[in-house]
Amino acid sequence: TRVSAKTRIEVVTEGVFTRMIHDDPELSGVAAVLFDEFHERSLDGDFALALALDAQAALRPDLRLLVMSATLDAESIQSFLGGPDACPLLRAEGRAFDVRIDYQPLQAERPLEDGVVAAVHRAIGADPEGHVLVFLPGVGEIERAATALRGGLPSGTRVLPLHGSLKSADQDRVLQPANFQKIVLATNIAETSITIPGVRFVVDPGLVKMRAVHPVTGTESWSGGRLTSSLRTRGSSLCSSSSSCGNNMANRGESNAVMFSFEGTGSGPSAIDKGPGLCCSPGS
Repeated sequence: TRVSAKTRIEVVTEGVFTRMIHDDPELSGVAAVLFDEFHERSLDGDFALALALDAQAALRPDLRLLVMSATLDAESIQSFLGGPDACPLLRAEGRAFDVRIDYQPLQAERPLEDGVVAAVHRAIGADPEGHVLVFLPGVGEIERAATALRGGLPSGTRVLPLHGSLKSADQDRVLQPANFQKIVLATNIAETSITIPGVRFVVDPGLVKMRAVHPVTGTESWSGGRLTSSLRTRGSSLCSSSSSCGNNMANRGESNAVMFSFEGTGSGPSAIDKGPGLCCSPGS
């Protein structure tokens, strides 16, 4: 971290902030801490906010805390932070872009890639030029969807995977302008980390791969009680789905965009938020 006497704003990850407050519980020289995109909910984020609240209560009553999100249920966080008197709610209105959500049925016994193929073909049939961004829970699902899509697409349409294990050059290729229609199959790396120009359609099955941790025992577990892997696929939050759709459409000024979200996957984006970070943390 590079700071000097002239530093006024320091941008750090939640993990770095946790180490900072551990080394300096008073956060000397810090006037305010801003938690952005708080709806993403992670262990580091929840823990960082808890430590900041503890520092404010015990050591720094002058420390200002600001929790920000475009999609979070603001009233519940306001209540957690002490209610309207202790935590005023500020709203900043911005330019709105129309995004239509179209729920597409998906039979539980059918493979996920079948629903992806159907939704992608609906998208390219409606607009043969706008790019399509598909969120999938993991690399395996991306590879299966890519195999199912290839061979049935128009000649001017290409399938591009996007996930953290790809080489930087392959990830950059997704972001570069192109004279062909892109079908981008991505993990949640594209939810907030990047914005893909020209996206007019988002296909979101409402599933995300998460590492589940029991808050009492501290052991990884499934909701059903049987541990078969360190990762499990669960329903993603409606806040995250809406945010990722907005990041990749509205920020580029795209209007009349459509988000296809699946019904019948056994979960789907329906929860208000991801829940406490102590119960789930992002998987790789």
